[in-house]
Amino acid sequence: MVKFSISYKILCIVSLLHLCSCKTKEKLVYFQNQTDSLVTSAHFTPTFQVDDFLDIQITGEDPEALVAFNLPATQAQNMSGYIQGNVSKNGYLVDANGSINLPIIGQFQLAGLNRMDATQQLQEKLKLFIKNPVVQIQIQNFKITVLGEVRSPGTYKIPNERITILEAIGLSGDLKPTGLRKNVLVVREENNQKVEYRLDLTSKNMFNSPVYYLKQNDVVYVAPNLSAQTESTLWRSNGGMFITLSSLIITTISIITK
Repeated sequence: MVKFSISYKILCIVSLLHLCSCKTKEKLVYFQNQTDSLVTSAHFTPTFQVDDFLDIQITGEDPEALVAFNLPATQAQNMSGYIQGNVSKNGYLVDANGSINLPIIGQFQLAGLNRMDATQQLQEKLKLFIKNPVVQIQIQNFKITVLGEVRSPGTYKIPNERITILEAIGLSGDLKPTGLRKNVLVVREENNQKVEYRLDLTSKNMFNSPVYYLKQNDVVYVAPNLSAQTESTLWRSNGGMFITLSSLIITTISIITK
């Protein structure tokens, strides 16, 4: 029978651990094989959607004429960072037809427009009543939800209406080691239908994905990897058996190595 020295056994164990660590790195590290510089759009702007809750502020040269177009002021909210909480109740809700009902002007179609287009169109309408009107529009309920194998799942309100999927993952405390990085799901509503997108966080192609920049109400879901699914299922059904089996294996190894 061939006998191996202790140093040889240690070398085999170290080699095995090294191979395992290399394989683990492939599964855990973001942005692998980055040989070229990456370029992505820096001009993303969301479009208004049904159920957006908007704060619209109108200014101009005639203070008296402005009174009819601005809602009464409410107490300012803390907008210094990413927060979870209720929105102000003073604003305009985009209805099921994609429009809001403004004083004097009446129905104004917003759904599908970005901020610049909506601002320009509304200013043109207001010129009939106000001299040199200036319009500011902000989404009060811009939020995204991150679920699954992250450290702090939840719904997050985004004050600047601009967030990438990487920032969303950062808000949620990053993925757990058990999170599946190669198949992250983003659910988005488009034309009144739920649409699913898949992202590989280990690939540079993610920067060109249509969901690299998240939109309001997007849901990000990180599924558990295969080992986590297996461990969770087996542990729930055979937890006691594993403890007994582990103890038996440890005892057997101790007897053999003496």
